[in-house]
Amino acid sequence: MSISPMSNQLVEKKEELIEIFGAREHNLKNIDIAIPRNKLIVLTGLSGSGKSSLAFDTIYAEGQRRYMESFSAYARSFLGGMERPDVDKINGLSPVISIEQKTTSKNPRSTVGTVTEIYDFMRLLFARAGVAYSYLSGHKMIRQTEDQIVEQLFENFKGKKLYILAPVVKGRKGHYRELFEQIRKMGFSKVRVDGVVMEVQPKMQVDRYKIHDIEIVIDRIVADEEDRFRISQSLKTALQHGKGIIMLRDEEGNIHHFSKYLMDPTTGLSYDEPAPNTFSFNSPYGACPSCNGLGVIDEITKESIIPDPSLSITRGGIAPLGEYRDVWIFKKVEAILKHYKCSISTPIAKLPEEVVDILLYGDKVEVAVDSVKYPGTKWHTTFEGIVNFLQKQQEGGTDKIQDWVSEFTITKTCPDCDGYRLKKESLHIKLDDTHIGQLANMDITSLGEWFENLEDRLDERQNVIAKEVLKEIRKRIGFLLDIGLDYLSLNRPLKTLSGGEAQRIRLATQIGTQLVGVLYILDEPSIGLHQRDNVKLIKALQDLRDLGNSVIVVEHDKDMMLAADFVIDIGPGAGRHGGQIVAAGTPNEILQKNSLTANYLNGKVSIQVPDKRRKGSGEHLILKGASGHNLQNVDLKLPLGTMICISGVSGSGKSSLIHETLYPLLNQHFYKSKREPLAYKSIAGLEHLDKVIEVDQSPIGRTPRSNPATYTGVFTDIRALFTELPEAKIRGYKPGRFSFNVKGGRCEDCEGGGMKLVEMDFLPDVHIPCETCKGKRYNRETLEVRFKGKSISDVLDMTVEQAVDFFENQPKILRKIKTLNDVGLGYITLGQHATTLSGGEAQRVKLATELSKKDTGKTFYILDEPTTGLHFQDIEHLLEVLNRLVDKGNTVLIIEHNMDIIKVADYVVDLGPEGGSKGGQIIVKGSPEQVAKHPKSHTARFLKEELS
Repeated sequence: MSISPMSNQLVEKKEELIEIFGAREHNLKNIDIAIPRNKLIVLTGLSGSGKSSLAFDTIYAEGQRRYMESFSAYARSFLGGMERPDVDKINGLSPVISIEQKTTSKNPRSTVGTVTEIYDFMRLLFARAGVAYSYLSGHKMIRQTEDQIVEQLFENFKGKKLYILAPVVKGRKGHYRELFEQIRKMGFSKVRVDGVVMEVQPKMQVDRYKIHDIEIVIDRIVADEEDRFRISQSLKTALQHGKGIIMLRDEEGNIHHFSKYLMDPTTGLSYDEPAPNTFSFNSPYGACPSCNGLGVIDEITKESIIPDPSLSITRGGIAPLGEYRDVWIFKKVEAILKHYKCSISTPIAKLPEEVVDILLYGDKVEVAVDSVKYPGTKWHTTFEGIVNFLQKQQEGGTDKIQDWVSEFTITKTCPDCDGYRLKKESLHIKLDDTHIGQLANMDITSLGEWFENLEDRLDERQNVIAKEVLKEIRKRIGFLLDIGLDYLSLNRPLKTLSGGEAQRIRLATQIGTQLVGVLYILDEPSIGLHQRDNVKLIKALQDLRDLGNSVIVVEHDKDMMLAADFVIDIGPGAGRHGGQIVAAGTPNEILQKNSLTANYLNGKVSIQVPDKRRKGSGEHLILKGASGHNLQNVDLKLPLGTMICISGVSGSGKSSLIHETLYPLLNQHFYKSKREPLAYKSIAGLEHLDKVIEVDQSPIGRTPRSNPATYTGVFTDIRALFTELPEAKIRGYKPGRFSFNVKGGRCEDCEGGGMKLVEMDFLPDVHIPCETCKGKRYNRETLEVRFKGKSISDVLDMTVEQAVDFFENQPKILRKIKTLNDVGLGYITLGQHATTLSGGEAQRVKLATELSKKDTGKTFYILDEPTTGLHFQDIEHLLEVLNRLVDKGNTVLIIEHNMDIIKVADYVVDLGPEGGSKGGQIIVKGSPEQVAKHPKSHTARFLKEELS
């Protein structure tokens, strides 16, 4: 059968498209769309318009489901199935890889080095090509073969009398009765114990509680050529019994060490043969024993237990004990103080130092303590010390007790490994005089420079070993540099990265795999990226496309849209008003359209620069000498009563300055928080503020039972309103009756979940509405109580927009719901599951919660990239809300890269000039107009364009 050329072209044409028919997931309105393959596609639209529903819940979910379907039914029974998305058909789908923001690991052992695999290749390099040095003498460690040891013996000790010794015990306690018996049975007559040669006697033993060194005397020889055979046999036996290590004792009693393994010839120190896990801080073979490979330790300090030495013990001077009560512990403390002729009511500062040490660290001396239970009798007891007691609880107490103990601990760099995470043997194996810990602490730029021309600094043997490994390391470092993460270090824990940084690291890893024919879906990779580095990100995505992959990016960034091959705009509104394709085509075609996105892109609509900047209240918050992480002794002066923007390239020190220095400082001052700020010299101006509020992007809840109504607290007010209704009063209902989390009013069949899980063998588990309550979460009696004809379940199903009208005459409830509407969340329902909210939506729910509280006009708000997940139109709504806060006299500080926010701020502080060690300085501060004139600021370059 022959196929006409025409039909061939049609097949090829069809294969170049991903066709979606009838997508109805979440708010999508039965949409059909054809997306070109092997192109860079941007999905955009208002927040909540349905972009993620199309990209992740439809395309990715179907791709993942098809992959699972390729497994056997037996394998699928272990994996659990995937739910089929609500779509009629998808044609032309490739294998799908999703790179989302929410998958950041919270494990402190996950670092940039382990995720990108650069550290794994470095471990291999050091294990095979590293040079070992003794941590005792600093000398280069050597390893010798049996023949080399024999040659050295004749060379250095010719004609001398020698003992050949095999070490069997090194620096350990014990009586070793069985060992001596074993040695006797093997036919050896002499041993050297702690430097003294003695005969092996029957039932011989040594002091059990002392530390011993024991060697078997294998042979006594004279180093003569005639006895070469006997000597080499004795050495062979010694190496066997000494597990590769032997010692020679000469006539003067000097000891000389030899080993088949790595060994220091002067001190006899030996290392195990290096393997890749010798350099792993996640393995017991490589991790520092003091901090278990974390680089930090939690220490209970005297300062945290006695925060105010001017107080006496009765008045609560010892924080874990609190104020005096008639209990056993205070009787014990009183008895100890009496023993040392001190009083429990004396201020701790006036007690002798040795007495305070006994209270903290204990004492073996028994003291007589009056019995509480049996008056007149005394108990003779020792005191273990408060620090020792807390440490015991920290190791073996309940979670609640451990949380309590953590209030008295501070985290500090491990003193044994200096934060390098590895044991000392691992840190003394070096390449080019540098150990692996030093490399892991370098920023990626410096690391790249160190690996450049490394071959010139290695010997011939090392170069043969390192050749292939170096290729892999350089390739991966190159990817990180290409996507603008040059300021990170390999030791940086993954949990400290922003969503965008973690996403870009995974992107670099994916580019490194060099897969072809894959569909990649990314969720706002430009988050946390300065405009300057956007070019690098776009280039990385284009490289991924050019390998032969399709790349779909859910994005609001203007540059990304204009650099794409194809743009899909979803809208026209959010939630129920969205879910339709408003426009689709090349960037040029989109610019000609009349959609909301197009109008912002072609300049018909824009976020306006204010006519004049606020001068503020005239008061200032002044932070001096901030020097944590890469900050270089920064002085920060912030005008209060203004909108402040902190800008700068990624890694320039914005988070170190605000999140890790300023916020913990304010938090300590207002709420007595235990979190320690990074190093600083002084802070002034705190008297002009009365509270601080930080709004970040962490989820508002990790279970479907958490929702915007419960998080904002409005659900408590709604339940109180229902409790006050005449019907509820007649029935005697309390607020708990209207909670779906406790027994009483909820449907007990689904326990208030509204859905029931049906487990299906070989197929995905199916969630079906509960048969009893039909998904309403409550029982019939509870639903009979109605307000304006609506039950409590109907209220949870309302969108925020509908709820604003419904509760217009309930000021307490209205205030909270209205703020949700004001921050652009009118499209979500009050009972929407927290797990379905994006990072940006979760942040705006938090913002709305804080806005609905009564402000004092002296509040300091800190927002971290609030434009995440926001369309141009949403940013405009957000700015209205923030401006309202500032107009009341509050201060709003925003860490942001988005030029639309920076250009409308009253005051901008720009950090830089670069990231990592080349950053950490304030380059310019002032109004956006003043900042735009600065010649060395990267922000200034882009800000000038926006303002013009």
